[in-house]
Amino acid sequence: MKTLVVYYSATGHTKRVAEEIAQNLNADLFEIVPAAPYSDKDLDWTDTDSRCSRENDNPELRDIELETTTVPNWDSYDQVIIGYPIWWGISAWPVNSFVKTQDFADKTVIPFCTSHSSGLDDSDLKLKNDAKGGNWQEGHRFFQDAPASAIKTWAESLS
Repeated sequence: MKTLVVYYSATGHTKRVAEEIAQNLNADLFEIVPAAPYSDKDLDWTDTDSRCSRENDNPELRDIELETTTVPNWDSYDQVIIGYPIWWGISAWPVNSFVKTQDFADKTVIPFCTSHSSGLDDSDLKLKNDAKGGNWQEGHRFFQDAPASAIKTWAESLS
């Protein structure tokens, strides 16, 4: 089985987890990159006028343009693991933009999130509803500073 780990990381926590999963599974990595990256100021959820706060308040602003949605050799992957930070109980908007563009037919899709305090909630189910096909599995939540041993144990459970 050939595995791809796709991720969006705003502050580096999801990137670290995605890289460790990929290393443990000998998988390829693909980073979701917004065309207009989020600055620290954009991500300040305590500021009601920050970019992410405005996007949270107005779902019409959540269709985030990405640098690319073309994954090299997409058709060669059997399993896609998708990682994202939790924003207001759902996946970060760039991940939704990516998922809506892909055809997941004939792929097993396993979401994971990172968060300091929020749970997975139904963020994985919302992504599944936005997706075109795929055999979506239950997602997993990692604490933003999850130890490598916990990441390894979860990754090994997937193979």
